[in-house]
Amino acid sequence: MRPGKHKLLDRTQLVESPSEQIERVKASIRAEVEHPFRVIKRQFGHVKVRYRGLAKNAAQLHTLFALSNLWMVRRDLMGAQA
Repeated sequence: MRPGKHKLLDRTQLVESPSEQIERVKASIRAEVEHPFRVIKRQFGHVKVRYRGLAKNAAQLHTLFALSNLWMVRRDLMGAQA
């Protein structure tokens, strides 16, 4: 459901409908999946891709996703060092 339609609904109901529960689950999954892409775009500046061949572009993306995994757990890794 679109956010504008969701705001127009009756807020007197305290119990979430099954459709709201489904939307909440979908949003949480979407957030987990899209977070690495945000890290790659914002932290590592990978916004536009110049075509250098499929193998080179794939290798660069694999490296960037590995780095984004390290970026997302950096606090845990640094906490283990201290």
